[in-house]
Amino acid sequence: MFGDGVVAQVILSNGDGGDYQSISWGWGLGVMLGVYASGISGAHINPAVTFANCVFRKFPWKMFLPYAIAQVLGAMCASGIVYANYISAIDEYEGGRNIRTVPGYSDTATAGIFCTYPQSYMTTTGQFFSEFIASALLMFLIYTLKDDANIGAKNLTPLGLFFIIFGIGACWGWETGYAINLARDFGPRLMSYFLGYGHEVWSAGNYYFWVPMVAPFLGCTFGGFLYDLMLYVGESPINTPYLGLYRFVPWMKNSDYEGKRWDPENMKADDSPA
Repeated sequence: MFGDGVVAQVILSNGDGGDYQSISWGWGLGVMLGVYASGISGAHINPAVTFANCVFRKFPWKMFLPYAIAQVLGAMCASGIVYANYISAIDEYEGGRNIRTVPGYSDTATAGIFCTYPQSYMTTTGQFFSEFIASALLMFLIYTLKDDANIGAKNLTPLGLFFIIFGIGACWGWETGYAINLARDFGPRLMSYFLGYGHEVWSAGNYYFWVPMVAPFLGCTFGGFLYDLMLYVGESPINTPYLGLYRFVPWMKNSDYEGKRWDPENMKADDSPA
């Protein structure tokens, strides 16, 4: 609601209600408050973050799909509320109640209020790389905040996330809109399609819609991998023999490596629990 709401205000006011930096502020605040509100469930609010936690932090895989569905539905509901609140302004901006357009197809497009659209010059490779980098930064820095053996943010983690999202938006967001979250992009995109924005919500940007569905998963997984590889000393598959890959090699399964941590000083598996 905060994220789509600030974009709506900036676009529909022709800049009188804020500028690009306002969008960075709005999204940063939205994520911070969302994390405070959903702390009881782990405050993932992003399927890619849930996925990375399943891979690296033993979050139950059986919870991945319920969490992802809840995240997408939450984003859909929020975008619907934003649309209902700003419908008169959208009518005025677009030029009529039945006119709903998408960036790249109109100079008065409002579909960008709800989901992300890339700059016109962006290639598909560039789109993917931009989202991948931003997502990797997101996950790397989330694990930084959560690592009490490093510095850690403890109860200030939501505030730290505000600065992460603000920084990603301010430094990496302009080219693709920094979705970095399947739920944040796909949920409102689907809602905008239902609201009459047409098939262009899928075809715009050379069918860009799939990029924020795939790149965040790969980017967040890579960011989590980098943090655990370079800094984390706690429990992680990366801190087991051969970076945990022995689990996928038939001849190493059920071997002496099973259930053991990697001792970097002695370069061997020790007997402490994995």
